[in-house]
Amino acid sequence: MIELRPFNTLGSADHGWLKSFHSFSFADYHDPAHMGFGNLRVINEDRVAPGTGFATHGHRDMEIVSYVLEGALAHRDSLGNGAVIRPGEVQRMSAGSGIRHSEYNAAEQMTHFLQIWILPHTPGLPPGYEQKRFEEADRRGRLRLVASPDAAEGSVKLHADARMYVGLFDGEESADMPLDGARKTYVHVARGQLEVNGIALGAGDAAKLEGESRLRLAGGRAAEVLVFDLAP
Repeated sequence: MIELRPFNTLGSADHGWLKSFHSFSFADYHDPAHMGFGNLRVINEDRVAPGTGFATHGHRDMEIVSYVLEGALAHRDSLGNGAVIRPGEVQRMSAGSGIRHSEYNAAEQMTHFLQIWILPHTPGLPPGYEQKRFEEADRRGRLRLVASPDAAEGSVKLHADARMYVGLFDGEESADMPLDGARKTYVHVARGQLEVNGIALGAGDAAKLEGESRLRLAGGRAAEVLVFDLAP
């Protein structure tokens, strides 16, 4: 079964300095039909104006992944970590028993990024932070594992039963991935156009797959895609 989540059905918020689209219920956007998918709880597509950002605030018991598409995002947290996240980099912050952090646009232009929340397998874990870069050549025409429970293939470590892949597809580039039909798969097209099991999706569109045996990505036009393998 494949269920589409078109971009024009997402929740949204415009705070002037921040324009955000919500794939699942978040903040003032509440839709009982879209409370998450498996243990994937949040995908927010955020555009942050130069010189602005999120002031220090707290989180608990969530695996938070940031993926920058354009610009740069400055991070600082209560563990003493300070870093700038740029396109091609993946940041994982484990909120665990409690963490406070801030995020600001560190570029002269708009910063466009995805904020992803995944429910951890165990509450109350010690908070933690990790950031890694994945070169474009490693993401081109394939699905590159970037986050996983066992840090496989140099991915960042998630304290959750979930794996996250990213890929870049254009022209004749394609990828096939076998799926465990007992698990859930979420495909989010961040940019461009891409066919997911023969279904055409555009920027911001997503597909929920359940009971499928295979994922086929093809027909890309400047496409950047995130694929999540999720707990049942």
